[in-house]
Amino acid sequence: MEKFHTLTGLVAPMDRANVDTDAIIPKQFLKSIKRSGFGQNLFDEWRFFDHGEPGMDPAKRQPNPDFVLNQPRYQGAQILLARANFGCGSSREHAPWALQDYGFRVIIAPSFADIFFNNCFKIGLLPIILNETVLDRLFEAVKSTVGYRLTIDLQKQHVSTSGNETFQFEIDPFRKHCLLNGLDEIGLTLEHAEKIKQFEQKRREQQPWLFL
Repeated sequence: MEKFHTLTGLVAPMDRANVDTDAIIPKQFLKSIKRSGFGQNLFDEWRFFDHGEPGMDPAKRQPNPDFVLNQPRYQGAQILLARANFGCGSSREHAPWALQDYGFRVIIAPSFADIFFNNCFKIGLLPIILNETVLDRLFEAVKSTVGYRLTIDLQKQHVSTSGNETFQFEIDPFRKHCLLNGLDEIGLTLEHAEKIKQFEQKRREQQPWLFL
């Protein structure tokens, strides 16, 4: 998992509440357990006029020019502004996979669905909770300023604007440690690889019949 320390990135606004996981990545695309390849179908039913199916070439489809992520000014965005209850609905891990594969590294919202929130941390996608008043101001700034960027400092737990306005966010210390050090669940386990090896060796000596 990629380490996360600081990020200064272009911001895209998703100005609607209760965005569910089926909107983030529709069910017909959930045919792989790999974490890659889902970004091209992120928000598929909103990004395209035609119905999408796995294997379709996005370049040959009918994009909706009014959808925010299809607008040239938001191409390459790494930070997504969202509204309340982002990631609600079914508990599909593919939703954060699709967001990350598209290029997002941070999602800022006033609230998240619990399972989606937890799944983000498992892959190094940082969900940040800020209050509604702050989000309103950020949405206005993004919409009125082409190329609007924010800086995220995980160590300091700050979201900063180019005008040096700073907003503090909370994060669980253990999750912060994992993000700063690029540790997913496998990485955490491998930190104890030597102890695991010693335990298995001792078990082999004490219970050799298990290994026959």
